[in-house]
Amino acid sequence: MKTVYVGLSGGVDSAVSAALLKEQGFDVVGAFIKIWSPEFIECTWQEDRLDAMRVCAALQIPFREIDLSEEYKREVVRSMIEDYQRGITPNPDVLCNRSIKFGHFATWAFASGADRVATGHYARIREVNGQFKLLRALDPNKDQSYFLYRLGQSDLSRTLFPIGGYKKSDVRALAKKFDLPNAEKPDSQGLCFVGDVSMKDFLGRFITLLPGDVVDENGKIVGTHDGAALYTVGERHGFTSAGSEPKYVVGTDVPKNIVHVSSKREAAARRFVSLLEPSWVHGTPAFPLSASGQARYREPPFRVSIEARKSALVATFESPRIAAPGQSLVLYDGDTCLGGGIINNASA
Repeated sequence: MKTVYVGLSGGVDSAVSAALLKEQGFDVVGAFIKIWSPEFIECTWQEDRLDAMRVCAALQIPFREIDLSEEYKREVVRSMIEDYQRGITPNPDVLCNRSIKFGHFATWAFASGADRVATGHYARIREVNGQFKLLRALDPNKDQSYFLYRLGQSDLSRTLFPIGGYKKSDVRALAKKFDLPNAEKPDSQGLCFVGDVSMKDFLGRFITLLPGDVVDENGKIVGTHDGAALYTVGERHGFTSAGSEPKYVVGTDVPKNIVHVSSKREAAARRFVSLLEPSWVHGTPAFPLSASGQARYREPPFRVSIEARKSALVATFESPRIAAPGQSLVLYDGDTCLGGGIINNASA
């Protein structure tokens, strides 16, 4: 009988994952991962830990826990803050999956006797001729493969996503069927360490945020902002501007503390971007590569071509897209996730 360590968050998805694996005959161990939470934010980790313990008791499986607070603070939070300081908008969920859940947690689980690890992610894994494919979830509204594109063959060969073939409504129904104590618990929103405070209030604890000028495409000052590091290409909220028509962020200059805007949203779009830290699920593909892509979570897929140039990988979009530096461009062939990279700039 294979032993599976299931990362329990205290939520319904991971709880149902544990229940399904037990029903399938696995030797299941529930494991709660404690992450860093700053003292100035009220986080629900203690309540979540208790819910995870209750799930283990209901399923009659062992409960384990691992404290990855320092690793999370060092490898996810600090990296996120440094990115904002450099004027780019990071995606900490991607980093958390790679570094924490399928990094430190998986290493600890395997050292503790696990044959597999499992999480409540909405994604699927399929083995084909000895290779492991990462597929979109059956439920398109919950698919989380976008956040998992940095997993490789070694990760996927030892990972299970038990709910990837279910719709969210089915998972809720299964939670009631298994009589799980958290069956009615609402889905969590966002990152625990940010909690209910705004990103401005959170970042303001670590970096200097000063009001500055909002400048239009003609170089005219048209408003003020709360700190250039807070703004993402394409957004139109969080700053003041003259006139009634909306204005969109087309760029930021953090050293000069300037936010550049335009009344035309298409001014924020680009045909080309370069990619940093490329990661491939099945090994480096042949270039040029034609694929469908997403530059942010839940964005409708679009056609993109990837070329390998001397200095970098360059993505060419079929039509101009808003692709914010620091976010991930994730590539697909149908439902199969090929991999992706971090968007580096808007003029590759």
